[in-house]
Amino acid sequence: MSISPQQAEAALERAECLYRSDAVNAALDRMAAGIATALAGKNPILLCVMTGGIVTTGHLLTRLRFPLQLDYLHATRYRGATSGGEIRWLARPALPLAGRAVLVVDDILDEGHTLAAILEYCREQGASEVHLAALVEKRHGRKAPGIRADFLGLEVEDRYVFGFGMDYQGYLRNLPAIYALGEGDDE
Repeated sequence: MSISPQQAEAALERAECLYRSDAVNAALDRMAAGIATALAGKNPILLCVMTGGIVTTGHLLTRLRFPLQLDYLHATRYRGATSGGEIRWLARPALPLAGRAVLVVDDILDEGHTLAAILEYCREQGASEVHLAALVEKRHGRKAPGIRADFLGLEVEDRYVFGFGMDYQGYLRNLPAIYALGEGDDE
């Protein structure tokens, strides 16, 4: 389903702000401190999960003060929809992962099926250790078995959230805060 920019703006006007930019930045600071403790000195590769993870990755990078390499991947189950199907790889990492510590960075850990497949791919490629950083995790009981974030910023209720990399039907990833759809809005 495609919406207009005006429809996205109307949804934003009705949305509830869950975390303002200062709370998001404080969460990123905490995440970066944990990542530095765990990975500094290990020559890690940070893998940005496109497209949603780009904002979180960019903000984390400016907080990490040790040598690392950056790459990206793009795997999706959604293809513009709000519920997932089969995993489709659009881009795999260019850097070899064998023998390297890998940190996968994404915007949100919801059910985690795509992220579980990404983490398994990294292990299959011979990464020496694989970690997951997610800015937001939804609280619910539908997680893929064994999936968890090693570095987590914020938690939200089981609602449709957007902003700071997370989109509302292709729009509003660019917001500096995290919002939830208002009552009566469709996902």
